Amino acid sequence: MDFNMKKLASDAGIFFTRAVQFTEEKFGQAEKTELDAHFESLLARADSTKNWTEKILRQTEVLLQPNPSARVEEFLYEKLDRKVPSRVTNGELLAQYMAEAASELGPTTPYGKTLIKVAEAEKHLGAAERDFIHTASINFLTPLRNFLEGDWKTISKERRLLQNRRLDLDASKARLKKAKAAEAKATLWNDEVDKAEQELRVAQTEFDRQAEVTRLLLEGISSTHVNHLRCLHEFIESQTTYYAQCYRHMLDLQKQLGSSQGAIFPGTFVGTAEPASPPLSSTSPTTTAATMPMGPSVADLAPPGEAALRLEEVAPPASGTRKARVLYDYEAADSSELALLADELITVYSLPGMDPDWLIGERGNKKGKVPVTYLELLS
Repeated sequence: MDFNMKKLASDAGIFFTRAVQFTEEKFGQAEKTELDAHFESLLARADSTKNWTEKILRQTEVLLQPNPSARVEEFLYEKLDRKVPSRVTNGELLAQYMAEAASELGPTTPYGKTLIKVAEAEKHLGAAERDFIHTASINFLTPLRNFLEGDWKTISKERRLLQNRRLDLDASKARLKKAKAAEAKATLWNDEVDKAEQELRVAQTEFDRQAEVTRLLLEGISSTHVNHLRCLHEFIESQTTYYAQCYRHMLDLQKQLGSSQGAIFPGTFVGTAEPASPPLSSTSPTTTAATMPMGPSVADLAPPGEAALRLEEVAPPASGTRKARVLYDYEAADSSELALLADELITVYSLPGMDPDWLIGERGNKKGKVPVTYLELLS
């Protein structure tokens, strides 16, 4: 009992001494031991690493889960060390609604058939998103959290100990200074000087030891950067895989829809829209790429029932020509078509009776049919 009371009194005395030293330093009434420039640089780098890791972690969580309520729920499950329940992604929910709509509105109608196709694609997109979130959480978010909740807490603890050791050291220096001043006034040897010098030696030893421990931990931030760099590469790899899967699913869907759109909306003109990728279709058996759109033969340049126009005899109209930028490379299927190179500019125009999916294109002294879906018409 007496031992515990003495220990509590000693701890209270140390705390009071540190508080006094800290306060006097703030008011400029006491000297403060400064750390070397390299140590201060290590401290600044550690603080910066911690702050940016927190920001990157929080924003990545927002990227993977935009719903704040869902993020709070996942946080609580994590703190309770319980498995987060499986959650349906937005894409999977949209797929479910589309499938149910097709069933009710008629799965054999053109609209119902399209809903079913789109629903299947959205289902695949939702599954790909789920895999991406899972992979990114393990390979990227977890290492960042481990640093903040593990390594950083250890560094913070040792830094607090170093601060206390520095306060003890500076308080010992102040006591020794006062003892020497009192001895000089008394003109005799004061036992307090020996005691103060002994306390200073002990305080200096403890400070130096703690400074070395803290320095080693701060230098370990370099290893943290290397680890986070590896995790960042893995995050980008998973993100690349996710978007590649989405792209493939949408290409498949575009191909399916393109094969049926012509039968539902024949002659639809879509040349003013700029697609995100080369258009897909399965209507042409003659082109080198079976999925690329193909137009009519040269005979289709003339109205039905009239003789086919010879391409070299076709003259551009007096008005109505436009400039167009080529979006994708196109290989001519025959002599009636004009081969295209991406990003080049050509002159285009239409003739009466032409299929609206095609235009006449001119580049220098060359002329031929070009598919509208490969062009961006310029004003």
